[in-house]
Amino acid sequence: MPDRTPHILYIDDDPGLCRLVQKALERRGYVVECAHTGEEGLARLRQGGIDVVGLDHYLPTGTGIDVLAAMADLDDHPAVVYVTGTAETAVAVAALKAGASDYVLKTVDSDFLELLSSSIGHAVDLLRLNRAKARAEQEMREARDRAEMLLGEVNHRVANSLAMVAALVGLQANAIDNEEARNALAETQARIQAIAGVHRHLYTTDDARSVQLGDYLQSLAAELETTMQAAGALARIAIDAQNVSIPTEKAASVGVVVTELVTNAIKYAYPSGTGGEVRIVLRSTEEAVIDLRVEDDGIGWDGTGKPQGTGLGSRIVKAMAHSLGASVAYTNQRPGTQVTLQFPV
Repeated sequence: MPDRTPHILYIDDDPGLCRLVQKALERRGYVVECAHTGEEGLARLRQGGIDVVGLDHYLPTGTGIDVLAAMADLDDHPAVVYVTGTAETAVAVAALKAGASDYVLKTVDSDFLELLSSSIGHAVDLLRLNRAKARAEQEMREARDRAEMLLGEVNHRVANSLAMVAALVGLQANAIDNEEARNALAETQARIQAIAGVHRHLYTTDDARSVQLGDYLQSLAAELETTMQAAGALARIAIDAQNVSIPTEKAASVGVVVTELVTNAIKYAYPSGTGGEVRIVLRSTEEAVIDLRVEDDGIGWDGTGKPQGTGLGSRIVKAMAHSLGASVAYTNQRPGTQVTLQFPV
């Protein structure tokens, strides 16, 4: 309710009682208007600006229950104190079910005016609280929307910055003659691109606090396949991933793990000059555990013994798995290797 004097509309077909009610409420500091029919009262309500309605049960056409029903489509619904001259509780119950906030039994003594004034005062207080709550909730929604918009902009800029860093690393790799150093920089570039992909995914979705893992892995696999084929690799990447929502910080770790496992499979699973398939499979169990598998049909490895290459990729997988609270298992499927990670959502 705005900071102004509360406006009261009293609907009753008794002009004399209307005047008494008007005087009693005006002494309490309210602005009071009267209407003598339901139609007249509804017409005034549709003009807006009424905070509380005092509504008599018996009207020239219909009852106050009919007026309550017709008030349902009002944009700014006022509080209603129902006034009835009958002692039947069914009338009061029907009025409360129809939307009245209180009811007062109409009598011929002065207690009626006192009770009506008190009930209207309570309705005004309750309306102030409800409208203050609604304003606070609206302000919270607007603040959240602003924060999400700013977070989306941050993710956009971070993604662009990481893409620039990855491009610079790629340029540096192309300028180096040493093949081992060039390969190391190419792997670093892929890791940066995996993290950039998380931020790119975040600014294209409505929720910046979580990532749909299936969608993210689809885009990551496509980027990895394009990069590897441009480098001369013949392997193909197939993905079968459910869409599971996980926190943003976990998505980055998953992206790095998948990048390492897929890159290692393409580099070491198949003999030089041959190609094959690398599969990414993601499932969510009923126990809220994510089961992530990266498979190939190559020479096979069970995770023991000295890894091929520098072993940095394996150490990165272990570090990222630890941050996810995941267990890692290598299985030599003869042919092929299956690497399984399981971690809580």
